[in-house]
Amino acid sequence: MSRSRSRSRVLLAATAAAGTIAAIALAPTANATSSTDVVVNEVYGGGGNSGATLKNDFIELHNNGSTPVDLSSWSVQYISAAPGATTTWQVTPLTGAIAPGGSYLVQEAAGTGGTDSLPTPDATGAVNMSGTAGTVALVTSQTALTCKTTADCAADGSIHDLVGYGTAIVHEGSADAPATSNTTSDSRNASSADTDQNGTDFSAGTPSPANSSSVPTSPTPTPSSSDSGTPTPTPTATPGPLRIHDIQGTSWVSPHNGDSVTNVPGIVTALRTTGSKGFWIQDPNPDANPATSEGVFVYTSSAPTVAVGDSVLVSAKVSDYYQLASGDTLSTTSNLSVTELATPTVTVLSSGNALPAPIVLSAANVPDTYAPDLGGANIESTPITPARSVLDYYESIEGMRVEADNARVVGPSDQYGEQYVTVKPTEAVTYRGGSELLAENATPSGRLEVVADNGSNPEVSVGDTFTGATVGTIDYSQYGGYVLAASSLGTVQAGNLAPVAAKPTTSSKQLSIATYNVENLAPGDAATKYQKLASGIVTNLAKPDIIALEEVQDNSGATDDGTVAADQTINKLTAAIVAAGGPQYSYRSIDPVNDKDGGQPGGNIRVVLLFNDARVSFVDKGASTVNRSTTSTQVVSNGGNPDLTLSPGRIDPTNPVWNSSRKPLVAEFAFGGKTVFVIANHFDAKLGDQSQDGRFQFPAQSSALQRSGQAQVEHDFIQHILDIKKKADVVVLGDLNDYQFSPALASLRTGTSDGTGPAILTDLITTLPVNEQYTYDYEGVSEVLDHILTAPGITDPVYQVVHVNSEYANQTSDHDPQVVQFRP
Repeated sequence: MSRSRSRSRVLLAATAAAGTIAAIALAPTANATSSTDVVVNEVYGGGGNSGATLKNDFIELHNNGSTPVDLSSWSVQYISAAPGATTTWQVTPLTGAIAPGGSYLVQEAAGTGGTDSLPTPDATGAVNMSGTAGTVALVTSQTALTCKTTADCAADGSIHDLVGYGTAIVHEGSADAPATSNTTSDSRNASSADTDQNGTDFSAGTPSPANSSSVPTSPTPTPSSSDSGTPTPTPTATPGPLRIHDIQGTSWVSPHNGDSVTNVPGIVTALRTTGSKGFWIQDPNPDANPATSEGVFVYTSSAPTVAVGDSVLVSAKVSDYYQLASGDTLSTTSNLSVTELATPTVTVLSSGNALPAPIVLSAANVPDTYAPDLGGANIESTPITPARSVLDYYESIEGMRVEADNARVVGPSDQYGEQYVTVKPTEAVTYRGGSELLAENATPSGRLEVVADNGSNPEVSVGDTFTGATVGTIDYSQYGGYVLAASSLGTVQAGNLAPVAAKPTTSSKQLSIATYNVENLAPGDAATKYQKLASGIVTNLAKPDIIALEEVQDNSGATDDGTVAADQTINKLTAAIVAAGGPQYSYRSIDPVNDKDGGQPGGNIRVVLLFNDARVSFVDKGASTVNRSTTSTQVVSNGGNPDLTLSPGRIDPTNPVWNSSRKPLVAEFAFGGKTVFVIANHFDAKLGDQSQDGRFQFPAQSSALQRSGQAQVEHDFIQHILDIKKKADVVVLGDLNDYQFSPALASLRTGTSDGTGPAILTDLITTLPVNEQYTYDYEGVSEVLDHILTAPGITDPVYQVVHVNSEYANQTSDHDPQVVQFRP
């Protein structure tokens, strides 16, 4: 799986968090055990502000227990809604005790306005609380807290109770208590019960401070609602000053990123009830600017209780969220962001409203250019220009309803229920129905990821069709760029794509050689994987005489225990081939130095040569005592013919171009009295390259330089063979992890990265019709990673790509094998 990125996530993790806020909301709640005695009962930060009646901020406690609680070593503490690196908790020490069923009033800072003083406080501090959003903690010590995330605060045993309100990062449960104002506080609902869900335990209403002398009363707040609690209809609520198109703006990052917004109107168009939970809203009254989207995702973290068709007002914090891969930072990630409304308060105005009509995607409105060439610059530094590229266009309709009609599948379903379709059915069509990569940075513009927003998996393969309308919203995922999050999928019409079977050799004098990446094959893999690989070798590859295998793991698989031998893995496969009706293959391999050849950590993947010694003889060269892992085989002249000092051997294995990468395995075979040189490869992977779907365009391919170096070293080795015998039979094959038009393949063929040197090899993939030039399907793009190249001495080769894996939902490997037949 040389092109695959590591995936560990829930469905559509590109929206699995709304920045830091959303990521924290999924963590354990602070004070996970509900308080049965003293709780924070009311918080108010608008004291003395414009329009306020009360002069001071306050925090009110309540004792739900049946016995007094001594507070003399306790404190209440406050931190801002979005604490930074230097932000600290502000501490107000408490004194005395709180009676059973009683209240306790903590007076905080005064503003310049207000007309009424608080009741006599039981404790006094000088904390200037926010009037709209913040976090208050009741702590059983008077030492300042250090936690700044929900997860860290949950782990602090000194926190007895905690309330985050508005858009606070730190809160209990799946959502904050409602945002407050200069005239409203947040009070715990009737009975003062604590369920550790700030979003449902508290409501906003008129401040009602009570001290220890007060007769306990139940606050009577004005009803409000929070993100995942049941929205409370408030017919008198009115839209705020901003619309969705104002929030999305004409830039890639929202002009209001980080701002709190109030009463943004929209119609609920779709729900996401699995993975990253939330819902989409869209404004039915768009502006006239095609660059500004009218849709946005509202991240709730728990199952939303709004319904499709609800007309809502959403107050929330705007967050442009970037999903970061391992090692990424906000400055280095090549992923684009998703604009979301996080930690929302939702008011439902009406239900059963008509949804905005979806945009029907087709060649008529989706641009022909997938991404603009910006010389590697960040596309976010440019304005959204919908007609410029596919990336621009989908950004301009991010979060809006779209429709793809009779969409043909060009990338099969994976285990996450992701698949790819084309909205341009005549674009770059392969002979089996995929969408082909025809040049560097030429991603087919009709390609679009589709994922059902309910998490279902349709298990479709290339050539299948979603007939009728597939309707949903435009989202973004780091695993495949823009995605149609489908509320409804078209009916699947099977294309019944048949696996390819190679034509067997027509003469006993023809030698057949194949290459097959078996995707991290290990002894612990299911017997069915071995059986399917064996069946493919016997039936679809027609029992090749020689097979170069890539990604064969050691005997302990991915366990990093120092094991490097792979005889158990190989013997299990060869036994499965015999059981499938094939020959008993012999093999040659060189164990790598532990953890030096890249691939899955601990797996020690390597290339292996299987051969049918009833048809072909392996020519062993070199002493058995030689350390072939680190010793280079050399080309020498033997009576005017090229010969190897080590067979099997490695080509210059200590050269830095092979660092953390597989080393080529070179061998001599004898067939019909002729010598055939076979070089099996697995070049450096594309992992670490910037995304074709990301913000840097065109994306940097940091791995390309190493592959070009590897190709050059191998070219020079082959040149030595041909210098001795011009028409020597040389076959170079394997997973080269690059395209037929790449600098690496040019270097391998000609010794120059631009391909201007004399060619000593023919890349057989280029001899096929253009619509057949692919060996792999990467995120809906049919492309070439695997190659067989032959030297000029090999004439009239019969070459076939055997499509049995990459186009299918149920794959044995992610690569398709190939085979060449020729007469030495």
